[in-house]
Amino acid sequence: MRKPRTHQKASTINRRSFVKLLPAAGAASITITNLDVTNTAAQRAQQQAPQKITQEMLRAAEQVIGIELTEAQEAMALNGVNRNLANYETLRKIDVPLDTEPAIAFHPALPGKKFNTTRARLKPSKVDPPKFNSTEELSFCTVTQLAELVRTKQVSPVELTKMYLKRLEKYGSKLLCVVTLTEELALKQAEDAEREIKRGKYRGPLHGIPCGIKDLFATRGIKTTWGAEPYRDQMIDYDATVVERLRDAGAILVAKLSMGALAMGGRWFAGMTRNPWQPEESNTGSSGSSAGSASATSAGLVGFSLGTETLGSIVSPSSRCGVTGLRPTYGRISRYGAMGLSWTMDKIGPICRGVEDCALVLDAIHGPDGHDITVEDVPFNWNPDRPLSQMRIGYVKTEFEDGSDARKAMYKEALDALRSAGANLEPLELPKFSTQSLRIILNAEAATAFDDITRDGRVNQLSGQAQGDWPNSFRTSRFIPAVEYIRAQRARTLLMREMDKLMSNWDVFVTPAPGSASLLITNLTGHPAVVLPCGFNNNLPQAIMFTGGLYDEAAPLRLALAFERATKWHTMHPKLDLV
Repeated sequence: MRKPRTHQKASTINRRSFVKLLPAAGAASITITNLDVTNTAAQRAQQQAPQKITQEMLRAAEQVIGIELTEAQEAMALNGVNRNLANYETLRKIDVPLDTEPAIAFHPALPGKKFNTTRARLKPSKVDPPKFNSTEELSFCTVTQLAELVRTKQVSPVELTKMYLKRLEKYGSKLLCVVTLTEELALKQAEDAEREIKRGKYRGPLHGIPCGIKDLFATRGIKTTWGAEPYRDQMIDYDATVVERLRDAGAILVAKLSMGALAMGGRWFAGMTRNPWQPEESNTGSSGSSAGSASATSAGLVGFSLGTETLGSIVSPSSRCGVTGLRPTYGRISRYGAMGLSWTMDKIGPICRGVEDCALVLDAIHGPDGHDITVEDVPFNWNPDRPLSQMRIGYVKTEFEDGSDARKAMYKEALDALRSAGANLEPLELPKFSTQSLRIILNAEAATAFDDITRDGRVNQLSGQAQGDWPNSFRTSRFIPAVEYIRAQRARTLLMREMDKLMSNWDVFVTPAPGSASLLITNLTGHPAVVLPCGFNNNLPQAIMFTGGLYDEAAPLRLALAFERATKWHTMHPKLDLV
C-alpha cells in the first residue's frame, strides 16, 4: 500500500502553475536518467538550480496522465520533468512555418496490401446537352452537361464564366458563401480556354468549366484567409497542387469560397454560411467547414467546387445542401498548399451537382506530386457501365431503422430504388470499437497546427469562443499526453485491421448520411465515401452515403450513379428568391 502523503495538493497548487505543468508532465514517467549520456556540468548545474515544477505540481498532473507515483518516484522524476520543460520552452521559440508537416506520415493501407495497378482511360457517360435560350438557364447543369456544350462549341467558356460571376455577385453575399471573387483571373482563364478550344486543343471535360475552391487552398496573388480573423489578409506565394491541376485541366477559378474558421463548422469571420434551401434561417446553415463550397454548388453559383474533410466537412455540408460530395481515400489527392488541420486525417474532394462530375474532377487532381509523401500512385479507373450484379453491396440495416416514421419511409424508398436499379443489398454490421476515444488524434494534431496562435493569444480573435469551438479545444488539447496520442494511433491500427477485414467481403456499403457511425470510423481509416440527396425532411435535403474500399472510389461512385439515375433528387434545386 502506498504511504500516505504529508502534504495537501490543493494548498500549494494554483490554476496558473497547473496549466504550466501539463505540457511537461506528459513525460513524467519517462526520464532520461538511465540513458548512456555524459552528465555534463551544465546538466548538474540545472539539477541544482531552482525547479519550476515542484513535487506537488507533479502529483496533481498524475491525475491527468493516469499513473500514481510514490514520493520517491516523484522526487526521482523531477529532474527529468524540469529538463523536459526547458526543452519545450526551446522548441516553442523555433519558428515552424504553418505549412510544415510533421516528420511522420499516415498510410491507410496495411502492410502488404496490394492494389490494382492497371490503368484505363476514363470513359465518361454520353450525355445529351440541354437545350437553352440563355446562359443563365445553364446555372444548375452538371459538369458533364456543361462539358458537352463547351466541347461542341454551343456555349463558350467566357459566356459561362460571366454568367457564374454575375450569380456570385448577386447571391454570394446573401448566402455568405464567397470570400474572394477572382474575376480578373477568371476572365483571363476563360479567354485562354476559349482560344484553345477554337484551335482544337481541348483538354478534357473540365476545360472551360468555372469552379470555386474552399478558401484554405493557397493561391498565388490571391488572399487565402482560412475563414479566420488572424489570417484574413494572408497571402501565400505559391499555388496548391490542386489549384495547379485544375488549371492544367482547363478549369476556371471564379471564387474562393467560405469555410468555417480554421475548418470547423460554417461560421467564418463574416458570419454563418447560409443554406440556399433555407437562407433566411441561420440555424440551418450549410454545416461542416466546406460550407461555402456546398452552398455555392447547390445555389448554381459555380460549375463545381473543391472542399476538404477531416471529420465530415464534405459529407455534412453536401448532405445539408442537397449536392453530391466525394471524400476520396486518404492519400489519394495531394494536400500540398492546403491548410493543415489534422495531418493524418485531412482529405480533399469535389462537391458537385452530379455523381459523374465527382469522378471527372477526381481524375484531374489525384496522384503524387512530389510534395505530399502520403499520396500513393494508384490508378483511378472509372467505368459508369459496371454491372451492379457483379458488385458485393452491404448496408447497415439498423441505421436505416432509427428515427421518425417519415425518416424510415424516406430511406425505405431509397433502398427500394437501389434494389430496383439492380443492387442486391445484404445487411452488415460495422466494427464494434471504442472509436470516440480516437478523436484525440484530431484534437491533438489540430492543437499542434495552431499552437502558436493559442499561446500568443490570437486565437481569441476568432468569433467562435464557446465550449465547442476551436479556442477551447486548442487549449484543452494541450493537456493530451504524448503517450496517449501515440496509443490512440496504435489503436487506430487495430481499427484499420477491423475495417480491412470487413471490406474484404464488400465492394460498397450503404448508410444514411451524415449521422452514420461509419463517418468517424472511415475518416480514421481513410476509406472513401460518396454522399448524394435522397429526399427531404422539413424542406431540407437528406442524404444517403456509399462507402468503398481503399483507393476504390469507382465502386461507391458507380452505385451512387445507379441511385442517381433511378431517382429525381439530384434534379431538384433551391429557388433563390433572395431579397
